[in-house]
Amino acid sequence: MDSVRPRLLSLLVCLLCASIPAAAAALGTNTRSAIPFEVQQIIVVDYRAFNDSPSARALKERMISPRLRQFEAALRQAGIVPEREVEQLTFASFCSKGQSLQMVGIAQGSFTREAMVRRLRRKGIRPRKDRLGVLYPMEGGMTMTFLDDSSLLFGEPAAVKLALEARQGEIQSLNANAQISGLMSGVEEGAIWSVLDGDGTRNMVRSALGQSSQLADSETLMKRLVGSRYTVDFSRGFDFNLDVLTSDSFTAATLSSLFQAGMMVKKMNATGAEKMAIENLSVESDGDKLKLHFQSDEERFQALLKSDLFAAVSK
Repeated sequence: MDSVRPRLLSLLVCLLCASIPAAAAALGTNTRSAIPFEVQQIIVVDYRAFNDSPSARALKERMISPRLRQFEAALRQAGIVPEREVEQLTFASFCSKGQSLQMVGIAQGSFTREAMVRRLRRKGIRPRKDRLGVLYPMEGGMTMTFLDDSSLLFGEPAAVKLALEARQGEIQSLNANAQISGLMSGVEEGAIWSVLDGDGTRNMVRSALGQSSQLADSETLMKRLVGSRYTVDFSRGFDFNLDVLTSDSFTAATLSSLFQAGMMVKKMNATGAEKMAIENLSVESDGDKLKLHFQSDEERFQALLKSDLFAAVSK
């Protein structure tokens, strides 16, 4: 159980590594229709709100994922300055037609299709017409297309193709996925929010529990995990809330007990940043939900980002 506490912070780090680029809003019709039914995770971030927060910017510098760097580079290559022109970024990871996990990004902002086309022409970037739409090549082998006048869909060509097939009704889209839509209803107004399906949630919880996930009957518990969702708010330092939805209150209470026991053991010998992290983390069950909350003010969160503990778990 002693390993649970560091793994809890690792869990928080891993979740955010996927999302940090950053008040987000509910997904629009065009965005929802371009996300395939077999979506595993959706992450929505308010780029402008993110860049207004010192904590968010510091977190981004330490945790930005290679995939996000690639997406940002592609947008810049297309003539978009993300910090000024992007208002909302949506990332969707999905498996479809027996393929491996793929991801697309959707950028919405103050740019317009007409202005973007002019920029692309000046850069010598020419489109390729396809039955699914007009596709532009981007940096890193990615492809970009317009969903509407101020929304861009981009990603690896195969992923973009599947997203466009969903949008045109050739395959099912997120609109038909009641489970993910239900998870979204509880978080869509967060500054940064994300939802994760059952399989992704089980992998996440196994990682967080470490050796405890190998205890007797643990797989029975894992099978009862329905999905998860989290929100991040930077308006008053750093405020992170994660809900793991289960099939019943017993499962939620059992998981809560496992996490709490690990935290109590670790707190006995914790010092410095690790002690602060434990004191600012709460885990409890609420009906059929496991709820994790981490909150810190600006000063303490900045100190945590610079600590050896954070460096260790974010590798």
